[in-house]
Amino acid sequence: MVPTTSNDPTRSLATRIKGERDARGWTLAELAERSGVSRAMIAKVEAGRSSPTAMLLGKLSGAFGITISTLLARAEDVNRSRVLKHDQRLVWRDPQSGYVRRQVFPIPGSTVPIDLVEVELPAGAKVAYPASSYSFAKHLIWVQKGRLVFVEGQQEHLLRAGDCLELGEPQDCRYENRSGASCTYLVLLLRQAP
Repeated sequence: MVPTTSNDPTRSLATRIKGERDARGWTLAELAERSGVSRAMIAKVEAGRSSPTAMLLGKLSGAFGITISTLLARAEDVNRSRVLKHDQRLVWRDPQSGYVRRQVFPIPGSTVPIDLVEVELPAGAKVAYPASSYSFAKHLIWVQKGRLVFVEGQQEHLLRAGDCLELGEPQDCRYENRSGASCTYLVLLLRQAP
Protein backbone atom coordinates (compact mmCIF):
# COMPACT_ATOMS: atom_id res chain seq x y z
CA MET A 1 0.00 0.00 0.00
CA VAL A 2 1.26 3.46 -0.91
CA PRO A 3 1.42 5.88 2.01
CA THR A 4 -0.68 8.96 1.45
CA THR A 5 0.33 12.46 2.33
CA SER A 6 -1.69 15.55 3.12
CA ASN A 7 -1.34 16.61 -0.53
CA ASP A 8 -2.49 13.25 -1.95
CA PRO A 9 -5.78 13.87 -3.82
CA THR A 10 -6.83 10.21 -4.01
CA ARG A 11 -9.64 10.45 -1.43
CA SER A 12 -11.15 13.61 -2.86
CA LEU A 13 -11.13 12.28 -6.44
CA ALA A 14 -14.21 10.16 -5.79
CA THR A 15 -16.21 13.21 -4.75
CA ARG A 16 -14.85 15.34 -7.61
CA ILE A 17 -15.63 12.76 -10.31
CA LYS A 18 -19.20 12.48 -9.08
CA GLY A 19 -19.39 16.28 -8.87
CA GLU A 20 -18.22 16.67 -12.48
CA ARG A 21 -20.79 14.12 -13.62
CA ASP A 22 -23.59 15.75 -11.60
CA ALA A 23 -22.67 19.24 -12.86
CA ARG A 24 -23.29 18.02 -16.39
CA GLY A 25 -26.52 16.25 -15.45
CA TRP A 26 -25.13 12.92 -16.67
CA THR A 27 -26.19 9.53 -15.38
CA LEU A 28 -23.63 6.80 -14.73
CA ALA A 29 -24.68 5.27 -18.05
CA GLU A 30 -24.04 8.52 -19.93
CA LEU A 31 -20.57 8.93 -18.42
CA ALA A 32 -19.82 5.28 -19.15
CA GLU A 33 -20.83 5.73 -22.79
CA ARG A 34 -18.82 8.95 -23.21
CA SER A 35 -15.70 7.63 -21.47
CA GLY A 36 -15.60 3.95 -22.37
CA VAL A 37 -15.40 3.07 -18.66
CA SER A 38 -17.99 0.63 -17.32
CA ARG A 39 -20.81 1.92 -15.11
CA ALA A 40 -19.77 -0.55 -12.42
CA MET A 41 -16.20 0.80 -12.35
CA ILE A 42 -17.35 4.43 -12.28
CA ALA A 43 -19.71 3.60 -9.39
CA LYS A 44 -16.83 1.93 -7.48
CA VAL A 45 -14.57 4.94 -8.01
CA GLU A 46 -17.28 7.44 -7.03
CA ALA A 47 -18.02 5.43 -3.89
CA GLY A 48 -14.32 5.33 -3.00
CA ARG A 49 -14.19 1.52 -3.24
CA SER A 50 -11.65 1.52 -6.08
CA SER A 51 -8.61 3.72 -6.67
CA PRO A 52 -8.57 5.05 -10.25
CA THR A 53 -5.64 4.27 -12.53
CA ALA A 54 -3.99 6.82 -14.81
CA MET A 55 -5.76 5.30 -17.82
CA LEU A 56 -9.14 5.53 -16.10
CA LEU A 57 -8.51 9.18 -15.10
CA GLY A 58 -7.51 9.90 -18.70
CA LYS A 59 -10.75 8.44 -20.02
CA LEU A 60 -12.94 10.23 -17.47
CA SER A 61 -11.22 13.61 -17.81
CA GLY A 62 -11.41 13.30 -21.60
CA ALA A 63 -15.15 12.64 -21.37
CA PHE A 64 -15.54 15.74 -19.18
CA GLY A 65 -13.50 17.80 -21.66
CA ILE A 66 -10.87 18.70 -19.06
CA THR A 67 -7.29 17.62 -18.45
CA ILE A 68 -6.27 15.21 -15.71
CA SER A 69 -4.43 18.11 -14.07
CA THR A 70 -7.62 20.15 -13.96
CA LEU A 71 -9.56 17.21 -12.53
CA LEU A 72 -6.91 16.71 -9.83
CA ALA A 73 -6.75 20.44 -9.04
CA ARG A 74 -10.52 20.57 -8.68
CA ALA A 75 -10.37 17.57 -6.34
CA GLU A 76 -8.21 19.49 -3.89
CA ASP A 77 -9.40 22.07 -1.42
CA VAL A 78 -6.33 24.29 -1.52
CA ASN A 79 -6.00 27.96 -0.67
CA ARG A 80 -6.40 30.00 -3.86
CA SER A 81 -3.05 31.73 -3.46
CA ARG A 82 -1.13 32.48 -6.65
CA VAL A 83 1.86 30.74 -5.07
CA LEU A 84 1.97 26.97 -4.81
CA LYS A 85 4.65 25.98 -2.32
CA HIS A 86 6.66 22.83 -2.95
CA ASP A 87 5.08 21.01 -0.01
CA GLN A 88 1.56 21.92 -1.23
CA ARG A 89 1.97 20.30 -4.64
CA LEU A 90 -0.57 17.60 -5.40
CA VAL A 91 1.06 14.19 -5.50
CA TRP A 92 -0.76 11.20 -6.95
CA ARG A 93 0.52 7.66 -7.47
CA ASP A 94 -1.01 5.43 -10.12
CA PRO A 95 -1.92 2.20 -8.33
CA GLN A 96 -1.30 0.14 -11.47
CA SER A 97 2.09 1.36 -12.75
CA GLY A 98 3.47 3.05 -9.63
CA TYR A 99 4.15 6.25 -11.55
CA VAL A 100 4.19 9.38 -9.40
CA ARG A 101 2.55 12.55 -10.71
CA ARG A 102 3.45 15.88 -9.05
CA GLN A 103 1.20 18.70 -10.09
CA VAL A 104 3.04 21.97 -10.58
CA PHE A 105 0.14 23.85 -12.21
CA PRO A 106 -2.79 24.65 -12.35
CA ILE A 107 -3.46 26.01 -8.91
CA PRO A 108 -7.16 25.61 -8.01
CA GLY A 109 -9.07 28.64 -9.23
CA SER A 110 -6.48 29.70 -11.82
CA THR A 111 -7.68 30.80 -15.24
CA VAL A 112 -4.28 30.37 -16.93
CA PRO A 113 -4.81 27.67 -19.61
CA ILE A 114 -1.61 25.73 -18.86
CA ASP A 115 -1.03 22.43 -17.08
CA LEU A 116 2.49 21.59 -15.90
CA VAL A 117 3.13 18.19 -14.36
CA GLU A 118 6.28 16.40 -13.23
CA VAL A 119 6.14 12.62 -13.60
CA GLU A 120 8.45 9.94 -12.27
CA LEU A 121 8.02 6.70 -14.21
CA PRO A 122 9.58 3.67 -12.48
CA ALA A 123 11.90 1.32 -14.35
CA GLY A 124 9.93 -1.05 -16.57
CA ALA A 125 6.63 0.81 -16.11
CA LYS A 126 4.24 1.96 -18.82
CA VAL A 127 1.14 4.13 -18.77
CA ALA A 128 -1.36 4.41 -21.62
CA TYR A 129 -3.83 7.21 -22.36
CA PRO A 130 -6.61 7.46 -24.92
CA ALA A 131 -6.49 10.29 -27.46
CA SER A 132 -9.56 11.82 -25.79
CA SER A 133 -7.56 12.63 -22.65
CA TYR A 134 -5.61 15.35 -24.46
CA SER A 135 -7.55 16.04 -27.65
CA PHE A 136 -8.34 19.59 -26.48
CA ALA A 137 -4.77 20.60 -25.62
CA LYS A 138 -1.37 21.17 -27.21
CA HIS A 139 1.04 18.79 -25.53
CA LEU A 140 4.81 18.85 -24.89
CA ILE A 141 6.98 16.27 -23.11
CA TRP A 142 10.39 17.32 -21.76
CA VAL A 143 12.59 14.56 -20.28
CA GLN A 144 14.58 15.64 -17.23
CA LYS A 145 16.27 12.38 -16.22
CA GLY A 146 16.60 8.93 -17.74
CA ARG A 147 15.08 7.62 -20.96
CA LEU A 148 11.47 7.61 -22.07
CA VAL A 149 9.86 5.85 -25.00
CA PHE A 150 6.72 7.68 -26.03
CA VAL A 151 4.44 5.70 -28.33
CA GLU A 152 2.12 7.96 -30.32
CA GLY A 153 -0.24 5.82 -32.37
CA GLN A 154 2.14 3.58 -34.33
CA GLN A 155 5.18 5.88 -33.98
CA GLU A 156 7.79 5.50 -31.23
CA HIS A 157 9.92 8.37 -29.96
CA LEU A 158 13.02 7.62 -27.87
CA LEU A 159 13.64 10.59 -25.60
CA ARG A 160 16.70 11.12 -23.39
CA ALA A 161 17.38 13.73 -20.71
CA GLY A 162 17.02 17.19 -22.25
CA ASP A 163 14.91 16.04 -25.22
CA CYS A 164 11.54 17.69 -25.81
CA LEU A 165 8.70 16.36 -27.98
CA GLU A 166 5.67 18.22 -29.31
CA LEU A 167 2.82 15.78 -29.84
CA GLY A 168 1.05 15.65 -33.17
CA GLU A 169 -2.64 15.06 -33.78
CA PRO A 170 -4.35 13.29 -30.86
CA GLN A 171 -3.87 9.52 -30.92
CA ASP A 172 -3.87 6.83 -28.28
CA CYS A 173 -0.47 7.07 -26.62
CA ARG A 174 1.77 5.29 -24.16
CA TYR A 175 4.64 6.39 -21.92
CA GLU A 176 7.16 3.56 -21.45
CA ASN A 177 10.30 3.28 -19.37
CA ARG A 178 12.15 0.34 -20.90
CA SER A 179 15.30 1.03 -18.89
CA GLY A 180 16.46 -0.25 -15.50
CA ALA A 181 16.32 3.21 -13.84
CA SER A 182 13.48 5.62 -13.15
CA CYS A 183 12.71 8.38 -15.63
CA THR A 184 11.53 11.90 -14.79
CA TYR A 185 9.79 14.11 -17.32
CA LEU A 186 7.65 17.23 -17.46
CA VAL A 187 4.37 17.40 -19.33
CA LEU A 188 3.15 20.80 -20.47
CA LEU A 189 -0.36 21.17 -21.84
CA LEU A 190 -1.79 24.32 -23.34
CA ARG A 191 -5.55 23.98 -23.02
CA GLN A 192 -7.59 25.17 -25.98
CA ALA A 193 -11.02 26.71 -25.65
CA PRO A 194 -13.80 24.14 -26.20
